[in-house]
Amino acid sequence: MFLLVVVSCQKPSHGDFTKEPEVKIDVAEIKKRGYINALVDNNSISYFIYKGQPMGYEYELLNRFAQYLGVSLKITVTSGVDLAIDKLNKGEGDLLAFPLTVTRERTEYVAFSDAHFHSYQVLVQRKPEQYRTMGIDDINKQVIRNPVSLIGKPVYVLQGTSHQERLKHLSEEIGGSIDVRVDTAIFESESLIRKVALGEIDYTVADHFIARVNASYYPNLDVDTPLSMAQQVAWATRKNSPQLIGAMNTWMAQIKKEGIFMVIYNRYFKNPRTSLIRLKSDYSSLGGSKLSPYDTLFKIQAQKLGWDWRLFAALVYQESHFVSTGESWAGARGLMQLMPATAERFGASDPDNPEQSIKAGAGYLKYLDEYWQPKVKDKDERVKFILASYNAGLSHIVDARKLAIKYGRNPEKWDDHVAYFLLKKSEPKYYRDPIVMAGYCKCEEPVNYVIEVLERYEQYRIHIAG
Repeated sequence: MFLLVVVSCQKPSHGDFTKEPEVKIDVAEIKKRGYINALVDNNSISYFIYKGQPMGYEYELLNRFAQYLGVSLKITVTSGVDLAIDKLNKGEGDLLAFPLTVTRERTEYVAFSDAHFHSYQVLVQRKPEQYRTMGIDDINKQVIRNPVSLIGKPVYVLQGTSHQERLKHLSEEIGGSIDVRVDTAIFESESLIRKVALGEIDYTVADHFIARVNASYYPNLDVDTPLSMAQQVAWATRKNSPQLIGAMNTWMAQIKKEGIFMVIYNRYFKNPRTSLIRLKSDYSSLGGSKLSPYDTLFKIQAQKLGWDWRLFAALVYQESHFVSTGESWAGARGLMQLMPATAERFGASDPDNPEQSIKAGAGYLKYLDEYWQPKVKDKDERVKFILASYNAGLSHIVDARKLAIKYGRNPEKWDDHVAYFLLKKSEPKYYRDPIVMAGYCKCEEPVNYVIEVLERYEQYRIHIAG
């Protein structure tokens, strides 16, 4: 299960970060608490939303690694290597799942896994204005192909990156100073590539795999001038987590042997056409600001509910993945997966019609909200009761609330209170209790439903403007 996504942007000054582990958390502790917390970079490859669904090279691998460990996955989106190392060593993450270049300096602060793959650094520059009508030889004459030509020229990099370190060494190698400009005002790893494409700066440096993905989106970029030898790209953990490093290496060797790794790698690094589609899609957090073709309808109905429209969208995605004509095994239909009687009650004569389905679903949610308002005063808590009721039916949640009252738990709290007794409704002692009206329920699904909808909402809040 995917637990939570948060964003961190408070970047420490270069060199001013925690260099030694302040906690001892290894595989045993991770398994005991039930989840692994991964720090993920903010870029167009590692983790993003596409058509409502989380995707990304790091995201897919992390899901598989969490399953291998038998735990859930928690992700923290963290911009900047210094900040990521700082959070890792403070125990605010267990695993630094960046596409991270292995350098001698970094091995002083973290322990690296075996290499995922090898990369090299390239110069990112613009092609000539008339490049579309020019031959390759003519383009090569007007762009920098020899690093010596960088002497005296301003090249922008982010603070604390291997690119900054590489330019320092390159200046020594070519016998002249490159004007290295360190940008500390922005944290996104691809922000400088975007600035080159838009003509705000002339040069930056990037790892070739990220540069090529961005060049598919910005065709005026040239990324064919190498600035380094091959370098290892890996994940990292704290230096005092040997079990975790061992588990990562064993798991990585296994998925490489099975071919799973190359399938995921090729999906994000070897298919520029697919990358371009994602980057240009209105329904991608990389290049657009929409979740689905129905966002306008979501916003109208969410406003009537007093909900953030992205929460409403998260529920709809959970129900139908934004497919308007789906039918469940039980006969629920449409975007909102309404049962026929519920659809008719709230005005949807054609549940496959997106507008009717969304309006009727919102009507049902409003009904549930009005039911729970006098019983659950806190709005955030009430949302959990509403979501569970939408999934499992109102009667089962009412039963669980009665049991919470009977056994001395808080009937206005969901987690570990009403949700606890909803799970207990599969045990005879509880579903045969005289106060229980709806009887037996194998209710893991509605409990997980609440978690998953709210987690998806957090993802949407991070990536999609409100």
